Amino acid sequence: MDFLRARGLRYKAIDEVDLGASSDEVYLRANVKAPRMAGALVKVFVWFLELPIFGRILIYFLKRQNLIHKLVSFAELQESPLYVPMHPYDDAVEKEVKCVKSNLSPPEQVKQAMDCLQSSQNMKHIPDLSFRHWTIADYSRAYLSGELTPRMQFAIQVADRLINAVRESSSSELQMGFYINFDAEDILRQAVKSTIRYERGEPLSVLDGVPIAIKDEIDCLPYPTTGGTTWMHKVRPCKDDACCVKRLRLCGAILMGKTNMHELGAGTSGINPHYGSTRNPHDPQRVAGGSSSGSAAVVAAGLCPAALGVDGGGSVRMPAALCGVVGFKPSFGCVSHSGVLPLNWTVGMVGILAGTVEDALVVYAAICEASVSDQSTAKPPKLCFPLLKSPVLISDITLAKYGEWFNDCTEEIRVCCTQALAKLQKKYSWKIIEVTVPEIEVIRLAHYVTIGSECSTSIACLLDKINREELGWDARVALPVYGSFSSREYLNAQRIRNRQLQFHKRIFSQADVIVTPTTGVTAYEIKNDVLQTGELDYVNGAALVRFQIAGNFLGLPAVTVPVGYDKSGLPIGLQFIGKPWGDSMLIHIAYAMQEVCISEYKKPEVYYDILSG
Repeated sequence: MDFLRARGLRYKAIDEVDLGASSDEVYLRANVKAPRMAGALVKVFVWFLELPIFGRILIYFLKRQNLIHKLVSFAELQESPLYVPMHPYDDAVEKEVKCVKSNLSPPEQVKQAMDCLQSSQNMKHIPDLSFRHWTIADYSRAYLSGELTPRMQFAIQVADRLINAVRESSSSELQMGFYINFDAEDILRQAVKSTIRYERGEPLSVLDGVPIAIKDEIDCLPYPTTGGTTWMHKVRPCKDDACCVKRLRLCGAILMGKTNMHELGAGTSGINPHYGSTRNPHDPQRVAGGSSSGSAAVVAAGLCPAALGVDGGGSVRMPAALCGVVGFKPSFGCVSHSGVLPLNWTVGMVGILAGTVEDALVVYAAICEASVSDQSTAKPPKLCFPLLKSPVLISDITLAKYGEWFNDCTEEIRVCCTQALAKLQKKYSWKIIEVTVPEIEVIRLAHYVTIGSECSTSIACLLDKINREELGWDARVALPVYGSFSSREYLNAQRIRNRQLQFHKRIFSQADVIVTPTTGVTAYEIKNDVLQTGELDYVNGAALVRFQIAGNFLGLPAVTVPVGYDKSGLPIGLQFIGKPWGDSMLIHIAYAMQEVCISEYKKPEVYYDILSG
């Protein structure tokens, strides 16, 4: 039986690994050995996978063939495990930021963030903008000017437009699959309350009356929380708003329902056989990306200026990039996870999808809490917002780029992201240094072991209460693999986490951010055979998550900004990965990138112009 004995890689000591541009470290591309499956083929595969003995043997060989055994399971490492990526706050002096008190209410934090923005957000009459999303400031300005009120606007105009738009998007012709749950009466009730506040001259914040959508992984009354399943809400009823949702309500935001998502967040495409696959507004025949697919798509389609998602493995940034919007995942610990489905504990974070960087900042200000992290850090982090109204952005920024990794994408993405980066460097004279980020494929597999272990453990007691047939077919493939990871594999994954954190600390001692494309491919086609069973496409999946993992596994803030399109008109995103607690600088850099590219943004094929009709 020696042929079954897997051999693990013996890793070099951390201080022996060269992170310079001339490093001899070998870049290992994703070693995905699994055919694409959908339809009847998935059902046959599930049948084999669920056989008591044969299924375990099959999983063993899948893990071995895809290098999990070599790089994680039986790896030899010197590092100790790091279980939670909670970073100490070093109180470094930040440039061009406004630090606020830690005891402010959500509306007060939003006010502080708005003070950091340009005094005029209305770019409607700027001639060189071929397209732009309506912003939070646009909604607020319309209400405050007296032209519109939330009640008039939502009850008579916007609410009707939104309801009609959702119905149209769900029609047999489009089948966009944006929402899992949407309650017109609840929206009208919220709009009436907002109207009264405006009539009294007492709006709660700039978010009062602004539509915000919520991923169906986050508790938000009166809706059930399904996690993209047909059963989750039956065994885990939603009894209260999630903490981030409560904070949005305190700001007066109108919560627009629960957006579609990949079932249990266990995929990258957003294809959901239960609620209809979310389609990309730039091309409805293509995926929106997952797992926060609906949240990205509703923002791209103009149904709201911002939405909440959850990012466990690029699940905010990935669909944001494919749909041509901004996706921001804050530092681990900035936003409370209370009231979010416990699908993963140490890699998942509530994130923001928005039409602009400015709107991402405003929503971030509403939901972040300076005190969330003080349970695990000696010094609670300061809450700071970037001064985007400053005429001169931060100077002396250094961006780290790992050439082989950066170029591991389609040629169109490589060219587009390289050109965008060159424009950014030309405009601001920021420095770009070449580095090596070692063991990229290792971190992807270690993250997979971690998120899989946490997901299967967190919902094990819930799965005991349902029939297996209630799961989607692709979820029935994912969960047995997730449940197969041993304590040795999980511990080795956490040792790799510690190892990678040391590497990233060394890189961040030289640079402010790491820059990469957001995804390795643009949105790919939704084929007819996936609609009933979902899809197993690990090759495209690996390409979509290729640049995402460090943000989740190491708790780092990360943001994606639209920078162009491929020849088919599909959006391309550029990603910036920041230092722990470096959220403000990251937003600064994202804003600078947006300013360079915004004049070339294009209106999606499916778009609803809610404010102007």
